Amino acid sequence: MTHPMIGKVLQARYQIVQSLGAGVFGQTYIAVDIEYPENPKCVVKQLKVSNLHPSYLDDLRLRFLTETETLKRLGRHDQIPQLIACFEENERFYLVQEFIEGHPLTEELPIHKQCGEIWSESQVIEFLEDVLGILEFVHSQGVIHCDIKPENLIRRAFDDRLVLIDFGSIQPVDFGEDSELPIHSVPVTSLGYIPPEQFIGQTQPNSDIYSLGIIAIQALTGLSPLQFKLDPYTNEIIWHSPHIAVNDYLAAILSQMIRFDYEERFQSATEVLHILQEMLWETHLPAIEGQDQSSLEPAVKVSRLPESYTSTKSAPLLTGMKVGIAANSVLLGLGMYSVFTNSPVYSEKETLYQATEEYQAGDLKEAIALVKSIPKDSKIYPEAQATSEEWQQQWQVAAEQYQFVEAAAVAGRWSDVLRIASNVPDILYWQSKTDKLVAQARTHLEAQTQDLLAKAYESANKKEFSTAIEYLRQIPLESSAGAMVQQKLAEYDQKQKVRATYFLQKAYNQASAGKFDDAVKFLQKVPKNTPVYAQAQIKLNEYTQKQRLRSQPNKVATKINSVPKKSNSNSRYY
Repeated sequence: MTHPMIGKVLQARYQIVQSLGAGVFGQTYIAVDIEYPENPKCVVKQLKVSNLHPSYLDDLRLRFLTETETLKRLGRHDQIPQLIACFEENERFYLVQEFIEGHPLTEELPIHKQCGEIWSESQVIEFLEDVLGILEFVHSQGVIHCDIKPENLIRRAFDDRLVLIDFGSIQPVDFGEDSELPIHSVPVTSLGYIPPEQFIGQTQPNSDIYSLGIIAIQALTGLSPLQFKLDPYTNEIIWHSPHIAVNDYLAAILSQMIRFDYEERFQSATEVLHILQEMLWETHLPAIEGQDQSSLEPAVKVSRLPESYTSTKSAPLLTGMKVGIAANSVLLGLGMYSVFTNSPVYSEKETLYQATEEYQAGDLKEAIALVKSIPKDSKIYPEAQATSEEWQQQWQVAAEQYQFVEAAAVAGRWSDVLRIASNVPDILYWQSKTDKLVAQARTHLEAQTQDLLAKAYESANKKEFSTAIEYLRQIPLESSAGAMVQQKLAEYDQKQKVRATYFLQKAYNQASAGKFDDAVKFLQKVPKNTPVYAQAQIKLNEYTQKQRLRSQPNKVATKINSVPKKSNSNSRYY
């Protein structure tokens, strides 16, 4: 049976050609853009609407507008689809995004019927680094993807890079606890990848890390997530065994990524990337292809370390790994995590990463100090200095633009708040401050919008369409009701034209009956901004003059009647 949306054209531009399926947050389609001769493909996401109650729709419009702004920012990353358009049509909300030519990661995993090979460690590490880089950016924008799974990772055809798609289910990092995810509403393809805390509305940034770890383990074992066994006492996933060819160090990292308690996992994508880099520094990875890696012991690459970093210093790290893996039934604890993060291996890159975190957190002085601590003979010194200069310039711009936003908010110029806010550079510290004022502006604009809409509807009910149009035109363009306002403007404009033509015709009818007073009254009701207004003015002058001429003989007669008549009396005055 053909899907009812197939063939439909949205916004007179996007023609639906294929349904990609439904999820918790809506329905996804492939469409073609018929506005262009080559009809390029795009992805259209129709967000689910639970009910059509006006207050619910208003709330949804506000959230829709907020989230599309986030999607625009996310689309700046090369491995995230760009947002092409967002609109409301027939009380349904749509997102249009870039279509990625390629294949989903599901086709590469060993459980797929066309791909039966278990992934090597080097493949898993490359995969983790690729996706963690995307997540690092996503989380820096203050959002969580919430649905990391193989079908949402597309291997792009032209460069073989992974692209993270389907951001229809993103959540803000600080979203409330009213966002529980009932298990009956979760798509089957997401089961096993969603971490436990997400079902009770406590989603964290490292919830995405859990999902990514599950995919990596799936690639190493050939098992689907629902085939993993759980420890009945700890609820931890039991996946590592002697017959699985994986280095103990990598196994420890993966186990840390999928801890049942999110507080015991890695807390950020950046942390996982650092640990992976240290692993590659510390061990002989990637191993020689074809070698049985289950028998390999982690070996310190002393030749690549400074003399001060001896094997003695590395021993606690290696010992901790062996102990952690030996006790696989309880996996890794927080003690293991602290061993990871306290590794003495020096990395100028890590210093630059730390400086970036300080910069994003709002401590420019500390960030610059960290950058300056990088030695001049370091390979990344030129990059670090250029970054430092750019930071200082961007910081100054952000501070100035924020002051403008703040001034507009104090003055109650809410539209200006939204307009200027878009100029604030992407520095998390300044963005978070700006976002508070933006939220305040949207609240005020929405209240203003609702008031003006109510007045417009009231005027339209009285058939005072000119007044209704004036109210609608006062509604800010940034309002979530923008699309509806445009529809109502077109509707009221058409009704006003019909009504103006009606008044003109009534004036003709009254004038033909010689009732120029009534004709003039009808002509005075014709609005200025209608096609018949000029003709109405001509007739108004004509009928007014006829009305005046008709009243003149009466005035003459009145004057004549008011002149005193001469007396015929012969009386004399004495």
